[in-house]
Amino acid sequence: MKKSNRNVKLLVLMLSMLLIGMLVFVGCGDSDEDPVAGEETENGEENGDENGDDNGDDGETQANLGDLLPEPIEARFASEEIEGDFMTVWGENYADHMREATDGKYDVDVYPYGTLGDTRDINELAQLGVVEYVFSDFAWISSFVPEAQVLALHYLWPPEHMPETLDWVVRNGDFMDVLEEAFRRNGLVPLGVLYEGWQTISSNRPIETVDDLDGFKVRVMGSALLVEDYRAYGAAPTPMAYGEIYGALQTNLIDGQVNPIFAIRSMNFYEVQDYLTDIYAEPFTGIPTVNMQFFDSLPEEVQQEMRNFWIDSILPSAEWINERHEEDLQAMLDERDDLVYHEITGDELEEFKDRAMPVYDEFLEIGGPQAQEILDTLLADIEDAKEALGIED
Repeated sequence: MKKSNRNVKLLVLMLSMLLIGMLVFVGCGDSDEDPVAGEETENGEENGDENGDDNGDDGETQANLGDLLPEPIEARFASEEIEGDFMTVWGENYADHMREATDGKYDVDVYPYGTLGDTRDINELAQLGVVEYVFSDFAWISSFVPEAQVLALHYLWPPEHMPETLDWVVRNGDFMDVLEEAFRRNGLVPLGVLYEGWQTISSNRPIETVDDLDGFKVRVMGSALLVEDYRAYGAAPTPMAYGEIYGALQTNLIDGQVNPIFAIRSMNFYEVQDYLTDIYAEPFTGIPTVNMQFFDSLPEEVQQEMRNFWIDSILPSAEWINERHEEDLQAMLDERDDLVYHEITGDELEEFKDRAMPVYDEFLEIGGPQAQEILDTLLADIEDAKEALGIED
């Protein structure tokens, strides 16, 4: 028995010495020939990977986020757009990011438009928690959150610097806090607001002045405020599901529709329309949204990672969609020699702006219990953003 005890003591002593030796070796491992990551070398370059990036902190963050999840998570992400379009592409980018940030423990499946229902359906699915995420827009989600329609007001944003202004508002303003209050009343949480390009009017007759919209039967998204926007120009706006537009254009049930350039091409609306007109009134903005109960069940660090991804994506995604806009517009014009693209500027544009202003009062009537607060907050944030960025109207 004594011999056994001596053997145990000897084993413990040897293990202790081995551990001390390893610690000493690690402590002495850094030298002038092997600078610590993050310090500058003699050439003034930061020591990192081959691309000059220091990934040490990122790896630690990824491991920590994964460790914070008690078990793997599988989440469903419903997109309002088809495969290859903005919401689905950036939804997939988000899914990739969350897998990487959690070492694979947070898995998001993205469902393009039509796979889980129409635009109305997927917002309800997210509210009910049947799916965890929905990437919607300010119009279709307004059935649940009427305050979101503030983003449908025309001529809010500076046309030349809309993405930069939006980025400043989301990062530094008070708008997102008020928007989240309104969303939470309805069981949802907005993670950001992204720019998807300016809304373009397609038609079978030229639109050069506001009077050309008189009696124009135009499809709009499902928002009471959008109806008021286009009614103010003299048009006859008609809310209609996304998947019904092509047939309605083809059969002349409507005279035209409003969507960003990428949607006009990907949904083939240009095949049955002869004119594309930009009045730079309304940027199409998407709101990545998560079910509130699901979101609140997650660790705070994971919640912040989700928010950070979408905020940090505002400018890169704007650059992506602007390039896509140019490519899609040129491709449509190349395919159809008789397709006409027109931008309204100058005095003609001022007429549109004058007609749009009374709709702001309409928003206060139909924009929900926080309509005044969210309108005042957004207007103030936009002015602060323009001042901070040096943007002139």
